Amino acid sequence: MEGAGSVTTTLTPVLTANWDQPNSFTLEGYGEYDAARTALGMDPDAVIQAVKDSGLRGRGGAGFPTGMKWGFIPQGDGKPHYLVVNADESEPGTCKDIPLMMANPHALVEGIIITSYAIRANHAFIYVRGEVLHVIRRLHAAVREAYEKGYLGNDIFGSGYDLELVVHSGAGAYICGEETALLDSLEGFRGQPRLKPPFPAVAGLYASPTVVNNVESIASVPSIIGNGAEWFAGMGTEKSKGFGIFSLSGHVTRPGQYEAPLGITLRELLDMAGGIRAGHQIKFWTPGGSSTPIFTDEHLDVPLDFEAVGAKGSMLGTRALQIFDDTTCVVRTVLRWTEFYAHESCGKCTPCREGTYWLKQVLKRLEKGQGNEEDLSTITDIADNILGRSFCALGDGATSPIHSSVKYFREEYLKHFEIGGCPFDAKKSTLWGDQ
Repeated sequence: MEGAGSVTTTLTPVLTANWDQPNSFTLEGYGEYDAARTALGMDPDAVIQAVKDSGLRGRGGAGFPTGMKWGFIPQGDGKPHYLVVNADESEPGTCKDIPLMMANPHALVEGIIITSYAIRANHAFIYVRGEVLHVIRRLHAAVREAYEKGYLGNDIFGSGYDLELVVHSGAGAYICGEETALLDSLEGFRGQPRLKPPFPAVAGLYASPTVVNNVESIASVPSIIGNGAEWFAGMGTEKSKGFGIFSLSGHVTRPGQYEAPLGITLRELLDMAGGIRAGHQIKFWTPGGSSTPIFTDEHLDVPLDFEAVGAKGSMLGTRALQIFDDTTCVVRTVLRWTEFYAHESCGKCTPCREGTYWLKQVLKRLEKGQGNEEDLSTITDIADNILGRSFCALGDGATSPIHSSVKYFREEYLKHFEIGGCPFDAKKSTLWGDQ
């Protein structure tokens, strides 16, 4: 994590506290799972209540209260319960769970023990993206260490509680980041979203009650149990409690992971990151990855929490702050994102399958300067017919850069067909092309 000196009062290194240690990913470098020992000595409902009191909200993008999600699991139903950790991070710009699992996998494993105990689950799964083989190996090593120490398996800490943890690698489909598609994939089927209801809390993995949580959400749990709910709730804002990892990428002097309280602003983060690359100014940025509506320089002081970002027309998402300076063509950028969504659409529902394809075709024409002003109405009309009409949020996410870019940069779209091509030199937007 970046940060030293005067910025240490702003940054809150918890999950990232030991990332600079050479043995951070080992049990020796992490610790003896003291929070899990504490939790297993508590009543499971008390653990759930502690997480509710902390105000922890899901760190995977949606921001749903974590403790409330756990509380939806029916008790005394005679069915097995499951915890599934969503480690299928794969959206453009989103890069927090991968480095977290690389540098601090035991925080995740300890969080899984606590969470599984709270929801009365004896089996847990980490569904990790198949391409990140280095991360998969590190997770396997951490899980093996935990088993060898008796932190997983039978009678953990002499409490009588049993837990089996499986690391499952996916085949590399962005759609499997959607929780029900993930569950289908985990069961061995093609990863496609399920119709809801029933929700996973009632009929999830193997038709049994299941909690699906993001890596960062679960990894945050040990610090809550170890330090107390009030400690966690003392950071952040009124409705967006605690800390989170903010991933800065793109045209910024020092890109990286900045762990800070929710409610920090991009201006503050940029100050820590050395600002925009020399000689340039910020043009637009994403507050939560490519599936969130873009912001411009007028939003530099918007508090980065769920409510403030939402009030300005975007979403906090995964706090993937992609920074683009004045050398970047917004049409080209939106086209690249749209090509990603068209490629990753699972094809189950017509609005997303057909809509993302046609968005890509029209944007290609616009980027080459071969379109006309009617095409802007066409792409916003297509986006309107995708938004809220697809089975899952992939379709909605694909419309975010369309609507927001036309809103803020309509003149730039028009400029393309006025001059018959792109007014920007693509090489200058690369870090090595504009020295």
